[in-house]
Amino acid sequence: MEEKRLIRKQIFAARKQCADEQVEEWSRQLTERVIRLPEFLQADRVMAYADYNHEVMTRFIIEEAWKSGKEVAVPKVVGKDMVFYRLTDFSQLAPGYFGIPEPTEGETVDWTDALMIMPGVAFDRENHRVGYGGGFYDRFLEKHPDTQRVAVAFDFQILDQVPTEPTDICPQIIVTQSNIYRNALPKGGLINE
Repeated sequence: MEEKRLIRKQIFAARKQCADEQVEEWSRQLTERVIRLPEFLQADRVMAYADYNHEVMTRFIIEEAWKSGKEVAVPKVVGKDMVFYRLTDFSQLAPGYFGIPEPTEGETVDWTDALMIMPGVAFDRENHRVGYGGGFYDRFLEKHPDTQRVAVAFDFQILDQVPTEPTDICPQIIVTQSNIYRNALPKGGLINE
């Protein structure tokens, strides 16, 4: 879809402009919001992506989850699917699919009651998501419909509107460094905390 391709190009260019220090600072601000969400506080298990290439850094969320005694798992791409591995230490990660950090060893998990921290290229205020185009999250979530979904993004990744398809599975909550968007709210539902 041409529109999605252009959005990806625009956001990747914006991400490239960010200094490492800026990405880290915003990621820390965003982590503070995520760890105060009731959904995070109540979760015993967190499934988080390992960040890459100026995405929101998930290291801080993972560390907070461990500190709170939560179990953590991260995905590895296997064929057309994502398989989640329990993560107990960052040393388990090494560059994998497209250079994205993936677990090299460990125990696979198939949790049905976990909080997922999901990435995305762009979102709108109604919680629609443009992913990276592989469909991995949509396929995984189709098989795990009860997974609670929180997407993390920088403010510049929130657009007025993004194209959607029937197969898209949207996050229930999007957290940026300055806002929290919940799709249970009326149109444009914005909670400014």
